[in-house]
Amino acid sequence: MTALNTRRFLQTAGLAVAGLLLAACSKQEPTAAAPAASAPAVVASAPAPAPAKVYAVGTDAAYAPFESQNEKGEIVGFDIDVVTAIAKKAGIEVKFTNTPWEGIFNTLGQGDRDLLVSAITITDERKQTMDFAGPYFDAQQLIAVKKTSKISKFDDLKKLKVGVQTGTTGDEVVSKLQGKTSTNIKRFESTPLALKELEAGGVDAVVADNGVVINYVANNADSKFKTVADKAFAPEQYGIAVKKGNAELLDKLNKGLADIKADGTYDQIYAKYFGAPAAAAPAASAASK
Repeated sequence: MTALNTRRFLQTAGLAVAGLLLAACSKQEPTAAAPAASAPAVVASAPAPAPAKVYAVGTDAAYAPFESQNEKGEIVGFDIDVVTAIAKKAGIEVKFTNTPWEGIFNTLGQGDRDLLVSAITITDERKQTMDFAGPYFDAQQLIAVKKTSKISKFDDLKKLKVGVQTGTTGDEVVSKLQGKTSTNIKRFESTPLALKELEAGGVDAVVADNGVVINYVANNADSKFKTVADKAFAPEQYGIAVKKGNAELLDKLNKGLADIKADGTYDQIYAKYFGAPAAAAPAASAASK
């Protein structure tokens, strides 16, 4: 082999070896497949708690000092404070709604109201269609007349024009005295309206819950009224009405009432409106529908 050929051979062989080395260096180890991304864990969320039931309370807010509306339109009064305190002890929420006396019991029967507090007298007749928590207040009827009137007892009203609030105990007792269809019985939507009629001379007397009458006379000195008590009026008691058979709510209300009487809350509320603890108050300073 000539020198030229020998040099070409060595060059060719060197190139071949270099190529083999480059090929070897360019080989890569196979990469392991990346693990598949795991799906995010699904955390089961606890169901949202059901909102606390708010009990609808019906009240005829035209019966001060038991229930009325202040200048802001808020419902206030003895009954309101008592039920609010009872609800707090019972661990329930309540919302008061102004409900006209006429038809108030229908709202309970139809389920539009869960309970009623409106100076409601507990009677055997009412017990047939509703249940009562309590009693929470001792009550009695009272006669309102003008200061110049000679009326001295209930029987004097037998042939006179008498104003009453429709469907109340006052309406019932006067109806028994004069007869249910007597044209001398003048019925009004509220006791204050009946008392306004007395002031105007449209009736000779008004028979109503004594707490309401006393409150009206005390706050309307210009009316020049006086009150007449009569032993013929039977003692009465107020209760909180609930739908017939609603034992669960009835138990809560009775327990709450017992609690506010035990810790002195009831006496504080009573003194706020009537000036004396309930136990010391004479029967003549009470009231009822």
